[in-house]
Amino acid sequence: MIASEKGFTMAEALIVLAGFLVISVASLASAVPLYETARKDAFFNTLKADLYYSQLYAISHQREVTVNIVRDKNYYYSHERFDMPFVTERRYSGEIDITKGSMPLSFKFLGDGNVNLFGSFYILIKDEKYKMTIQIGRGRFYVAAE
Repeated sequence: MIASEKGFTMAEALIVLAGFLVISVASLASAVPLYETARKDAFFNTLKADLYYSQLYAISHQREVTVNIVRDKNYYYSHERFDMPFVTERRYSGEIDITKGSMPLSFKFLGDGNVNLFGSFYILIKDEKYKMTIQIGRGRFYVAAE
């Protein structure tokens, strides 16, 4: 090294590294709530997509499709008949609890897309409570925060 060239001292490099470490930790701490929100949104999007698919399957095949939510095993599925493969089948996180409201956790999409039952059930994710309502008529459904 030429004597006229100057570089950074070890102390200066450690100060910069410590600043980088503080910024990194702060950004990771703020990413945790974003991750939880993304997981919750992914669950609702997947549930809605599976219900829409089951309804579309019932309409296109002109047959009843039963949707069952197995609360104890964090699992839901839809099927046409028990001796046939499932139309949809999905496991969900143990942090999610689906409880019965004004309707049981089993209902059918009829061949015309209507539902045999209507009402609501509750979805609890950590401290947040959501109500999924299935309307009478064309089998429309929506999720609202409680």
